[in-house]
Amino acid sequence: MSHRPLPGRRSVLRGSLAASAALSLPTALGAAPAFARSGRPTAGWGVQAGDVTCDSGLVWVRSDRPARMIVETSATESFRNPRRWHGPLLGEGTDFTGTTRLRGLPSGEQIHYRVLLADPDDPRRTGEPVTGTFRTASAKRREGVRFVWSGDLAGQGWGINPELGGYRIYDAMGALDPDFFLCSGDNIYADGPITQAVALPDGRTWRNITTEEKAKVAETLAEFRGNFRYNLLDENLRAFNARVPSIVQWDDHEVVNNWYPGEILTDTRYTEKNVDVLAARARRAFSEYFPISTLRRPDGRVYRVRHHGPLLDVFVLDMRTYRNANSPDDQPDDPQGILGREQLEWLKRELSRSRAVWKVIASDMPIGLVVPDGTNIEAVAQGDPGKPLGRELQIAELLRFVKHRRITGTVWLTADVHHTSAQHYQPSKAAFTDFEPFWEFVSGPLNAGAFPASALDATFGPDRVFVKAPTTANVSPAGGYQFFGEVDIDGHSGELTVRLREQDGTVLFTQTLQPGRVGQ
Repeated sequence: MSHRPLPGRRSVLRGSLAASAALSLPTALGAAPAFARSGRPTAGWGVQAGDVTCDSGLVWVRSDRPARMIVETSATESFRNPRRWHGPLLGEGTDFTGTTRLRGLPSGEQIHYRVLLADPDDPRRTGEPVTGTFRTASAKRREGVRFVWSGDLAGQGWGINPELGGYRIYDAMGALDPDFFLCSGDNIYADGPITQAVALPDGRTWRNITTEEKAKVAETLAEFRGNFRYNLLDENLRAFNARVPSIVQWDDHEVVNNWYPGEILTDTRYTEKNVDVLAARARRAFSEYFPISTLRRPDGRVYRVRHHGPLLDVFVLDMRTYRNANSPDDQPDDPQGILGREQLEWLKRELSRSRAVWKVIASDMPIGLVVPDGTNIEAVAQGDPGKPLGRELQIAELLRFVKHRRITGTVWLTADVHHTSAQHYQPSKAAFTDFEPFWEFVSGPLNAGAFPASALDATFGPDRVFVKAPTTANVSPAGGYQFFGEVDIDGHSGELTVRLREQDGTVLFTQTLQPGRVGQ
């Protein structure tokens, strides 16, 4: 790996960020800082950066009261001669959250930032600054790129367990000093209440931190907001957010399990049965709690491409908002599919324009793994090993496009299925053969129930080269099977290495890919 050594980064992790995290513990954790009594705004939920490029980034914060957001940036931790950015007024309309865009940043450099919250009526009255850092993408290929990915947080009733140290997996991911974290969806489980205690099969008891909003399924805007705030009670996550920027997508559990547009729920836990109403509230809360550039656009879309220098483009998909209804998925014609026609055409267009060595397709659902929804199909594959049917037709169209346009370096990353695996798709083993071989890597969950390996569908010829999964369903994080993945792109050779890792960082599987090949 050709990353430059960053000793300043390490001192940040031990020094100012740790101090900042300690100062900003939410009162829900019983650690209200002294300055909160002064009546000045406080940022008890930490800071986070997102959608960082070579020269820009977004910084997020939440205040405890109305405040003006101010961001200062510096090349050093001392904040000598800082650059100041005036952000939005934070109020009830956004649940006191706000995001400020930083432009004109130097490429490939460590950016130290601090967020100050000022009293709207007296700008001289500011709360204690909360600090963070991120590294902009390098415009120079030789610097290399390293990032981590995973998904599925606080699912199946497994929330923040202080006895186990909370969301410990974030410490292992942060220790790799990644350029960014790709969260592949299910950032919350809005449909999964968190109770104080859960009995484990071995007789032990799992104990959760609980909140009022997590006591039931989320239906109101306030309840969706409370689901996002819940995860920020974890100090591991807050510390990680302060030093690693994110690229975030969503999947089903940000709204409700296996949802699709137009669905009417039969779940008796819900008084609001219209999924479109729930999805609109969830999207608003999602946009308030993550720094995502496209959510500020009029169309408020999640799908986007993030350019990370000459080595990497990340194509973030939304397989939820534009899909057709879940069904047996065996129709011979399916123009809407799982992406919708507009998103599919956007993806083809952006892939053909990309000049990056590697083109990571960040998919919130797997391609060749069968994910059922009762008797219907939730993802793409439906288990029929023959020619493409249903949603597979869109994937076949995309794979054919990649082959015939000679698009090199495509790699698929996903989460969703709560185990980790590596699949190599080969036309020589497939029913549909008009594509070039490619890899799909699966990781997760971050902190949720683990499940047995999904069945494979042979339509695109997947060969499962590696898998680690439990043999029983919904194994708690106390039982292991929590995973994340690492991608390391060498700046000199251009090689891309994927490592599938366990919760403590142990490497389970490694695969190195060579640049310049159509598909991969």
